[in-house]
Amino acid sequence: MTTKQDDKWIGELVGALCDPIIVYPSGWEDTLPDWIKSQIHLERLIMNAKVMKEGGVPVGDTEALAYMYPRTMEAPMSEQWFRIYMYVFTQAMKFKKTEVPEDLRSETLTDYDMRQLDDLKRWIYQKRVQHRKEKARDERRQAAEEAETKEASGAKELETKPVQPSFF
Repeated sequence: MTTKQDDKWIGELVGALCDPIIVYPSGWEDTLPDWIKSQIHLERLIMNAKVMKEGGVPVGDTEALAYMYPRTMEAPMSEQWFRIYMYVFTQAMKFKKTEVPEDLRSETLTDYDMRQLDDLKRWIYQKRVQHRKEKARDERRQAAEEAETKEASGAKELETKPVQPSFF
């Protein structure tokens, strides 16, 4: 029998692979590069293992980059969010093992900017979990409705079937 903690860990593992990628709502969501999408799933698995040991939120820099990316297409960002965006971009490219030009590279953030990024990551994680719970609830509701429908149709079949089979 599994414990509640084991169930949570399994849920997080499944979520790492199946949860949607949360992006800023705009007309640019569909332009998210494919390499970011695949990298997010791998990074989620790594972050889940890291969270198991150290605690924290299983949202990596690439996932934060994916959220911010459509926002950058709409209008200029503030200086602070530009710094954060360039930081997560640099971190995502390191994960991809691609060199970022020196004039675009951002290796560190101030404590305040890092707290803002951590808040964004927590918010993204909350939205992922909320979506997972809503999806599970909808699946349970649909399964219950199907069972009721099947049960009701089964009862009708019993009512209409003759007790003794007809040979003619």
